[in-house]
Amino acid sequence: MKSGFIGIIGRPNVGKSTLMNSMLGEKVAITSAKPQTTLNRITGIYTDMDYADGEGIQMIFLDTPGIHKPHNKLGAAINETAVNTLGGVDVILLIVDGTKPFGKGDEAVLELLKTADCPRLLAINKTDMIGPDEYLEIYKTYEETGIFDDIYGISALKGDNVRMLRDRIAEYMKDGPMYYPEDIATSHPERFIVSEIIREKLMHYLKEEVPHGIFVEIESFNEPEEEGGITEIGAVIYCEKKSHKGIIIGKNGNKLKGVGKAARKEIESLIGGKVYLSLWVKVKENWRDSERTIKSWGYKDEY
Repeated sequence: MKSGFIGIIGRPNVGKSTLMNSMLGEKVAITSAKPQTTLNRITGIYTDMDYADGEGIQMIFLDTPGIHKPHNKLGAAINETAVNTLGGVDVILLIVDGTKPFGKGDEAVLELLKTADCPRLLAINKTDMIGPDEYLEIYKTYEETGIFDDIYGISALKGDNVRMLRDRIAEYMKDGPMYYPEDIATSHPERFIVSEIIREKLMHYLKEEVPHGIFVEIESFNEPEEEGGITEIGAVIYCEKKSHKGIIIGKNGNKLKGVGKAARKEIESLIGGKVYLSLWVKVKENWRDSERTIKSWGYKDEY
């Protein structure tokens, strides 16, 4: 058996979660067009018991929050989560957006990578949206740093070169234990995944600023006593301002109903049964700057 851990890092909104989902062949991390969608380190597990001549392989991908200049304590905490991942993995995979020019933020990430004592791979994402000359320019920029063991051009959304990249990562796996059962794709409990699904739907439905001040807490998760019954889930959506509460609920409650309907459908697909989902909205002012709150809600890294 070969196994190992792969840290996926990069700046916000470069496609890290989309790539991990594509690598696994199923969705374990939420995605949206808004930056800072990922706030926790998300574990994705790829297992193939017949990978090469009957030798099994298990690759544990750690999808990290986007590295950015923090504007509050939450931002600092999730930055810490991403940076700490550099020291505890077998391979680092940096994702960059091929449609964006190289800037100071990218330079800062490269400086962090220089401290890592493991193989470093680069994936230039969204190559389906740029021409050959643009790709060659960004390729040369990163190649000249001398940091990377290999560089790939990919489209995480379309799946271009994703399998090739995964096979390359597999070459760095070493003889080791099977960390997780072969039939699971993430180590996160079902309650966490459900809360992330609800947060994803909120990000799709809401305006630019509101989603980043939202936390979803699952208050109740009651599974049916008999097969074929209904799972009853109660969730609280916390926001930072009273005005945000009105935006989340919407006129006549229509926006919250839309979020609930979209989330319920995906949760039913996840658990394989009917769901009754109740959503409430509460205000917890300026929670992103509360050290106590971000720690109690699991955003303070304990890696």
